[in-house]
Amino acid sequence: MSYDADVVVAGGGPVGLMLACELALGGASAMVVERREEMDPTIKAGALNLPSVEVLYRRGLLPALRGAQERNLEQFAAFMRQRAAHRAPAGDERAEPAGASGKAEPRRTPPKFAGHFAGIMLDADRLDAADPDFAGHGPAGDIGLVNQQQIEGILGEYAARLGVEVRRGVELTGLSADDEGVTASTSAGAVRARWLAGCDGGRSAVRKLAGFDFPGTDPEITAYQALVEMKGAEALGAGWHATPTGVYAHGPVPGRILTVQFTGPRAERDTPVTAEELQEAIRHVTGAEVTVTAIKSATRFTDNARQATTYRLGRVLLAGDAAHVHSPFGGQGLNLGLGDAANLGWKLAATVRGWAPDGLLDTYTAERHPIGAWVLDWTRAQVALMRPDPRARALRSVVNDLVETVTGTTYFAKRISGVWQRYDLPGDHALVGGSAPDLALSDGSRLADHLHDGRALLFDPAGDLRDLADGHRDRMTVVTAGAKEHPELTGLFLRPDGVVAWAGEQGRADAGALEKALATWLGAPAATAGDRRQ
Repeated sequence: MSYDADVVVAGGGPVGLMLACELALGGASAMVVERREEMDPTIKAGALNLPSVEVLYRRGLLPALRGAQERNLEQFAAFMRQRAAHRAPAGDERAEPAGASGKAEPRRTPPKFAGHFAGIMLDADRLDAADPDFAGHGPAGDIGLVNQQQIEGILGEYAARLGVEVRRGVELTGLSADDEGVTASTSAGAVRARWLAGCDGGRSAVRKLAGFDFPGTDPEITAYQALVEMKGAEALGAGWHATPTGVYAHGPVPGRILTVQFTGPRAERDTPVTAEELQEAIRHVTGAEVTVTAIKSATRFTDNARQATTYRLGRVLLAGDAAHVHSPFGGQGLNLGLGDAANLGWKLAATVRGWAPDGLLDTYTAERHPIGAWVLDWTRAQVALMRPDPRARALRSVVNDLVETVTGTTYFAKRISGVWQRYDLPGDHALVGGSAPDLALSDGSRLADHLHDGRALLFDPAGDLRDLADGHRDRMTVVTAGAKEHPELTGLFLRPDGVVAWAGEQGRADAGALEKALATWLGAPAATAGDRRQ
């Protein structure tokens, strides 16, 4: 049977592009169909968590991320200069409007920012720097302020370098699946593929056409996020603020405003946000008589929270917002989707190529669904704390007190940053199931440098495990340079997504456990597993 691609990826946003790139690295051909002619310029996610940065770092994209962050820091500096122009004269100690904590803040340089929970800002100076979860991330730990459009641009360039076919202006309109593959109807004609991946957003056509169950909770808010020009912005406090009518955020770039009000969802879902509508929301929530004179970018959203019960039905899979929707509070949405793509990409490529062990593709839902469920509850909890009723505000005060402790700040920062995330994999070592430490190696490289090609990796500093890897050399890199950290480690086996699948401290004595891990994640040796595309 003839196929146009091994996998058709519906949706050319960051998640779809990331998945397509991972498929290409794994030796599977991917065709991306995206209904938009150009990148969506609407203001969206503004930061990456650590798992997302590490995924991109391991693919050689750290320099691009660093450049994007530098540009964003320049924008933040411009915002602070703009704020300074409206500050009180020297010696005037008048305060900003009360922040999320309810306490007045002097008009001075804000504290370091480690994220927020329901608009309660975390002070990075309160973090427990000795917490082991914050260690071992290498250069990736310094990156985070990169927005969604920048990620899409970086991944678009990366996809082009990998030879991924991206068809813009092509909309998926129907699908039919059978035991051999999927036929996708599009506005440019039918496309036949072995597999179809829906990365087409919260209103996913793939999810609806394939019949995925999508249970969840209904929305109770209307929120806006926008980049605007407005008069009277000096009356707005910088950062997040709770008010008697909702919550708002101002900054960290000039003209950025976000409002949350508990008036239920608006009837309009697809109409453009007008200056009058946005101005009304800003005045309602902030109490400031601002005037919106121009809109550069604006979106309205709710806290609709739903998740597919499974991420796979036959030869159709979901990733990103197609698999789960929720409010953007805490900045988890883009990161959750990139994590889906990194987890699914190598597994689907291995399945296409024919060397995947039995049940490998089923581990995608098993590993990612619990993290998606956690994100939905994390965002629901934030909405509950944002409510302007007395009970919610009383609870907000309690949470704020917790945030102002070292233990509380560290807990929330670990959750927001994603360092807590791990999979329930077989093995007793503390590193198994988590993101691999970015070891500095004796040859001057770092462990992440050896994952650019999307293959698995065996770290074998003593060189006495290499024979065990011989049968998997077609899908695994062996690194024998020593490490400057974790001297107790005699070996690490990393899946292609950088997750530790085996760790040893007894050298050759751990060989049996390593062989089992290789079989679990890389299947049969090359002598018995050829390229049998499925």
